[in-house]
Amino acid sequence: MTEITHHAPDALLAAYAAGSLPQPFAIVVAAHISLCNDCRAACAAHEAAGGAVLETVGEEAVSDALRGRVLGLLDAPSVPEPQFERVGIFPGPVVEAMRGRPPRWTPLGMGIRQCILASGRQGSARLLSIPPGRAVPDHSHNGLELTLVLQGAFSDETGCFGVGDLELADQSLEHTPVADDGAECICLAATDAPLRFSSLIPSLLQPIFRI
Repeated sequence: MTEITHHAPDALLAAYAAGSLPQPFAIVVAAHISLCNDCRAACAAHEAAGGAVLETVGEEAVSDALRGRVLGLLDAPSVPEPQFERVGIFPGPVVEAMRGRPPRWTPLGMGIRQCILASGRQGSARLLSIPPGRAVPDHSHNGLELTLVLQGAFSDETGCFGVGDLELADQSLEHTPVADDGAECICLAATDAPLRFSSLIPSLLQPIFRI
């Protein structure tokens, strides 16, 4: 397995261990934990301690704004443990979100496809399939976005992300993720607010595709 270099911050793992993340984010964190030995061990430590006291999380883990955003997620109901095993590139939590069925892809244009796994007041979770070398339109964020790579890789203004890597983005980041050459990039992404696209056409199509 590819070495994972972008991990979930401790505040996010503590919230997950406490059963307090909204469902879309819990799906992503559960999938990341299933792929990352380090984060799985950290989460187990939080669970053994009954969940960490989030106010004591080290400030170096995340920015103040992002840490505050994570702390603000704690009022949502908990999510049960996944009951499905990994299938191909899809970790058990993703297979469960798909109810054991293959993904039903919807084209978004430029060869990019999506499969919505969860959508509601807490936010949304979706699979994204991006052809090699293709860019997701430039966008910023109205809230928090978590993106986990399941196949292939992508790069943006913050670095390179491969299988198992988790990117966290908030209102401070505007980026243009580009899939690396080679295999198509398949990601699991969750947001708690609509994205802010920089160009007109993606903005006009946004309500249709529920991004």
